[in-house]
Amino acid sequence: MSSHVLVLGGTTEARRLAAELVARPGVRVTTSLAGRVSRPGALDGDVRVGGFGGADGLARWLREHRVDAVVDATHPFAAAITANAARAAAATGIPAVVLRRPGWTPGPDDRWHWVDSLPEAAALLPSLGRRVFLTTGRLGLAAFAHLSELHFLVRTVEPPEPPMPQDMEVLLTRGPFAPDDERTLLRAHRVDVLVTKDSGGEATAAKLTAARDLALPVVVVRRPPLPADVTTAPDVPSALALLDLGPC
Repeated sequence: MSSHVLVLGGTTEARRLAAELVARPGVRVTTSLAGRVSRPGALDGDVRVGGFGGADGLARWLREHRVDAVVDATHPFAAAITANAARAAAATGIPAVVLRRPGWTPGPDDRWHWVDSLPEAAALLPSLGRRVFLTTGRLGLAAFAHLSELHFLVRTVEPPEPPMPQDMEVLLTRGPFAPDDERTLLRAHRVDVLVTKDSGGEATAAKLTAARDLALPVVVVRRPPLPADVTTAPDVPSALALLDLGPC
């Protein structure tokens, strides 16, 4: 019998999972993207773009497309999507796995300041420095728009939209990044403090190594909590094992 797996994507892990699933006999995979990136890379299997209309809309889609399992492999900060997926899976009785790479852990030489939100990060910045390297994505810049006395170097994949800081320079690029390049960037822009989300993974971790090497403070936004009673996997092999779709 064939199986249909819906992958809620947008991450490196989602891409890897889709490739692994497509390689398995009798497995059909559909990856759903939110559509926030204008030119996503090629994906194995079927691809859909756009929202479902909340948890109820997702539950209808799961039933109509005869989905046998759901893997939420969205970004660790995509809290609304994760909550909707958990509710839809519970409503339909379809097995679901949340694929979340582990978060970052500070070392003894790191100068990390943990916060629970972007506004809390913004409130802390004036006490840490005036030149800020902001790597929290293009959708959260409004939290920093009032800090007119600070200079922001903002790195995003897509162009940001207002409201955003007045004194701001934008770098449009996509990881992975190398520690040497990150150190060069921090020095060239005379960065005083780095702000990031606890996204985890290797693709963008080099900035943390560079900040440590330069003894710079780092403001780290904690991940939102996962819904209660969800099944989680830290990597693609673990997610595949939980899906139990048979051998490749």
